[in-house]
Amino acid sequence: MASVETIADRYLRLHPKSAELASEARDLFPDGVTHDARRMQPFPIFITHALGAQKWDVDGNEYVDYRTGHGALLLGHSHPDIVKAVQEQMGKGTHYGFSHELEVRWAQWVKHLMPSVEKVRFHNSGTEATMMAMRLARAYTGKPKILKFEEHFHGWHDYAAVGSGRGTGGIPEGTRSTMMVIPHNDAPLLERTLAENDDVAAVIIEPTGAHMGMYPTHPEFLGDLREITRRYGVLLIIDEVVTGFRTSPGGAHVRYDVQPDLTTMAKILGGGLPGGAVGGRADIMDMIQTKGDPAWDNENRVSHPGTFNGNPLSAAAGCKALELVATTPVNDTADLMAQRLRDGINELFQQMEIPGCAHGVASLVHYQVGVACDCDRVICNRSMDETRQGNRPQIIEPIRRALINAGVDTMSTNLILSAAHTEKNIDDTLAGLEEALAACRREQVL
Repeated sequence: MASVETIADRYLRLHPKSAELASEARDLFPDGVTHDARRMQPFPIFITHALGAQKWDVDGNEYVDYRTGHGALLLGHSHPDIVKAVQEQMGKGTHYGFSHELEVRWAQWVKHLMPSVEKVRFHNSGTEATMMAMRLARAYTGKPKILKFEEHFHGWHDYAAVGSGRGTGGIPEGTRSTMMVIPHNDAPLLERTLAENDDVAAVIIEPTGAHMGMYPTHPEFLGDLREITRRYGVLLIIDEVVTGFRTSPGGAHVRYDVQPDLTTMAKILGGGLPGGAVGGRADIMDMIQTKGDPAWDNENRVSHPGTFNGNPLSAAAGCKALELVATTPVNDTADLMAQRLRDGINELFQQMEIPGCAHGVASLVHYQVGVACDCDRVICNRSMDETRQGNRPQIIEPIRRALINAGVDTMSTNLILSAAHTEKNIDDTLAGLEEALAACRREQVL
């Protein structure tokens, strides 16, 4: 009897050109990649082009894509309306070094979708946006500390990286001392912490939970968080970099009817191009505004330059993306496909008698394998430690490689859907997952 090809051998056979490029990349980039989440063993795949919910690699392999530009592509790859908007703007100029109409229209779309935003300032990434939000909060309140929650990700700058569960080398102790980190979903602990510390400027949170909702935030905790922060005079920053314009057209804070003082945005905001923003109460945002008073302008206000802030290309893409969010059912379409995928994954686990579950809010899907779970497929009530058991690398990495072999690309155990995903994409994905799980079972990974 002929031997069955292993997951590793098939991966090597299907991706020879990616292997060659990875070898070159290792001499150029740390870990051979330009983003930590693109690391993969024995090497990552290299993509040539993408359209809708599909993408193709240098070896000609086709994938159903669940990275969707790290969550930036709610409309799918190369949406024709966005392509047209960017192409037209490219011919008019990419950088004017001055104000332009599109940045005004872009901000108006943000305000239309997020009524809590009174004023806005554009950046170029989510990391820049959270850095600015924290600084605005400190400047406005005159207090030095920011409270965040364990594993919640707010970018890679020094303040945000504290307590993120990711590499924190090079962060000075003085910076660490200005950050407080506690578990989420614990309202009494939050209240005690704020009662015992009167130097907290703001609390920042991923509204659906750490790592895009892999460790879910309970919706009722968001309401408690808003009430407690108001009572103690602490600002609330809701980080909608991932969830903004996705969990509802106005983001998670609109979905759950929680009014933040500041909101950070990126990803979908830029329509597939670099773009970030902070928006919120005018009195806080006006900490950026000059007054013609040297003492204020030089010592109190928050300076904000940035070469590509609100650049015309990102504004063109962002305007069109937000217009489509506001005027077409893209959220409903993506949410429906995500629900079909969640249901299918849970049914597959049951059929194959594999402990695990899939859950997620709106068009975000997260799954864990190897740990029994009985959740409502939206909010999973397992503890962080229990969820980590279902995300052990020795299980997840072979599944991930086997999924690549089967034509499905995911961000580890996170699948981010777009309005371009179809029922066929979902069915192909479930077939690919069944193939991947069977391969892992043969190799005694499961």
